[in-house]
This record gives sequence, structure tokens and C-alpha cells, in this order.
Amino acid sequence: MTKDEVKKLRMNSPESLQFLNNATKFYNLMMMYRCAIREIQTKLEVLDDEFSVENNRNPISFIKTRIKKPNSIYNKLQKMGYEFTTENIQTYLNDVAGVRIVCAFIDDIYMISDLITQQDDIKVIEIKDYIKNPKSNGYRSYHMIVEIPVFFAKGKTPMRVELQIRTNGMDFWATLEHQ
Repeated sequence: MTKDEVKKLRMNSPESLQFLNNATKFYNLMMMYRCAIREIQTKLEVLDDEFSVENNRNPISFIKTRIKKPNSIYNKLQKMGYEFTTENIQTYLNDVAGVRIVCAFIDDIYMISDLITQQDDIKVIEIKDYIKNPKSNGYRSYHMIVEIPVFFAKGKTPMRVELQIRTNGMDFWATLEHQ
């Protein structure tokens, strides 16, 4: 249900007004995560363009983005023992906004990670290297949780985004494993 659809219901009870307020806050938070994804994606595209000009090849095969679905957010918070609130989403979840960067070669993964880490406006929160330390099921990928400033009319807000960097082969395997 969109924000406008909720408003059209013209609800007047305190519970309805609280629901509308929460829905609006959630809708705004998801917009902020979409903006954070755009910021990261732009940085990656700039790095890829620069590398292409200087080295005559692109290290990034493709970039895929996603915002976690509301029911997945709800289930994850419940599993962690937290209420479904925008405050808890921002505090406890690092993977609401996700960016998958797919490369041709393993060396490209580490190069991209280094280039992201060197950017002075990006703060690296966590790194999980499932390439050097694969999961027991064989899953391989390089995960980074980063915080990036996003500039809105009311000021700058730091937003967390999960980056998954992997090769085409790793992506194919992970896609099959996830089905």
C-alpha cells in the first residue's frame, strides 16, 4: 500500500492515526535507503568508468540493488527480539539496503573493496570475507557493511548499506543455492 493509498482511507481513530504515522515514517525511511543505494551506485560507476579509461577494461560486470521487503524486515526484527519500528530498523539492521557488485575476477573484488575503503566519506562498519573463508555450504562472496552520508533537505544522514562483491561464477552459484 502506498502512502497516498493509506491517506485516502481517511482514518480518524487514534490507532488509525498511529498506523498512518508509522506507515509514513516507514515509507520515508525506505526512501532514505533508496537514496543511499543511489549514492553507492554512483560511486561504483565512477570508479568503473575511470578504470575502463585507464586500463581498457571494466572490473564491474554489473551492479544489482535491492531494498529488503517489509515482511523480511519484520521477520528479521522479530527473530532478533525487537519490535517493528523505524528506529529499530535503523539501529539493528545492516542489510535493508543491498548492493551486489559482480566482477569477472577475484582480484577485482579486492581492488573494488580497497577503492571503496579509501573514500573518505564512506565508513566501513564490517567486513566478512567468504572468499578466503567460505561458508560450510560452499557460499563465497565478499561482504561489506558501509555507512555513507546522504544529503537531504533537513541535513546529512548517515545510512548503512550492505555490499556483496563477487565474481560471475560466485553469483551464479549463490543464485542457484538461494532458489
